[in-house]
Amino acid sequence: MKHANVAFFVPHVGCPNRCSFCDQNTISGKVDIPNAKEIKSVLSHAVSQMPKEMLKNSEIAFFGGSFTAIDKALMLELLQAAQKFIGQDGFCGIRISTRPDAVNNEILGTLKKYNVTSIELGAQSMKNDILLKNMRGHTAEDVIKASELIKSFGFSLGLQMMTGLYGDDENGAVYTAQEFVKIKPDTVRIYPTVVLKGTHLEKLCLLGEYKPFDVDKTVSVCAKLLNMFEENSIKVIRVGLHDQPGLKKKFVSGAYHPALGELIMGEQMFLKALSLIKSNNLPKGDVTFLINPAYISQLIGQKKRNIIRLAEMGYNVKVCGDKSVSEKEIKLR
Repeated sequence: MKHANVAFFVPHVGCPNRCSFCDQNTISGKVDIPNAKEIKSVLSHAVSQMPKEMLKNSEIAFFGGSFTAIDKALMLELLQAAQKFIGQDGFCGIRISTRPDAVNNEILGTLKKYNVTSIELGAQSMKNDILLKNMRGHTAEDVIKASELIKSFGFSLGLQMMTGLYGDDENGAVYTAQEFVKIKPDTVRIYPTVVLKGTHLEKLCLLGEYKPFDVDKTVSVCAKLLNMFEENSIKVIRVGLHDQPGLKKKFVSGAYHPALGELIMGEQMFLKALSLIKSNNLPKGDVTFLINPAYISQLIGQKKRNIIRLAEMGYNVKVCGDKSVSEKEIKLR
C-alpha cells in the first residue's frame, strides 16, 4: 500500500552533544524549528490533497535532533498540533526519531497518549569504541535497553545505522547489522557516512587521521547489509541521505552520490544473481533471469553495469519481467 509520510525536521534541538559527523541543518535542509501554526498549515494542506487510501497508511514524522530530548513544552506543542489530523480520514499516527538514551517509561507513556506509532533510534553503531570515537554519548547497551522498552509499549521500532564512521570498517558494519538482527526491529535505515564542512570528521580528514568509505566501498558493504536484513525479514526503508540542495556545497569526502540508493540496490541484485548462478552450477553461456517488472532496472544495473560484469565472467544474460515473481526475487528460466 502506498504511503507518503509528511516530515517535519527539528534540527539539533534536544541533542546533548554534537556527534562527529553531524550537521542536521544541511542534512535536513532546514534551519528553523517548526511551530504549531506551521504544522497545522502543512498538515491541513496534505489532508486536502492526499488520496484517502494513501493518507490512512501515512504518518506524520518528526525527524532530526532527538525528539524526546527537546524541552517538554515544545515536544507537547508539536504533538498537540498534529492530533486533529490523526484518525478517521487522517494520518494513521506519528513517527519520531530520537536517541537511545532519551527513552524511558514516562516519555513512552506520553508518546502513546499522543498517537505516536513508530519510534526510530539513532544507534549508528553497536560497537562501543566506535560510538565513543564519534562522540555519540551513548552505548550499545543503551540501544538494546531502549529497543526492548519501545517494543514493550507496542510501538513499531526502527533502528538507524551508519557505515564508514571514524574508526569503523566493513567488519564493524556487519557486526552492527548482526546485532540489529538480534534486536528484531520492524525497520532499518542505513546512512553511509558523508563528511561535511564544519564537522569534527572534516578536521580528522584534514589531519589525515580519517578516510571515509568512498562510493564503491559503500555500495559493496551496503549491498551485503541489505541482503542480511531482508534475509531476516527486516524492512530497510532508506539507504543514503536525501539529496538536499545544501549537501553538495558542504560535501568534503565520503559516500556522496545522488543515486547512491540505486547503485546499492543494483549491487544487491548482482550478488543475488551471482549466488543463483553458483548455487545452480550454471555453465558459462546464455542465462535468462525472471524478475518482477518493478526490479528489472535494478537487476540490469546502472548503465547495464551488472550485465556487463556478468558478461565479463562468461555469462550472456537476458532479463525478462514476470509479474508472478515475488518482490526482489530472481528466478531462472
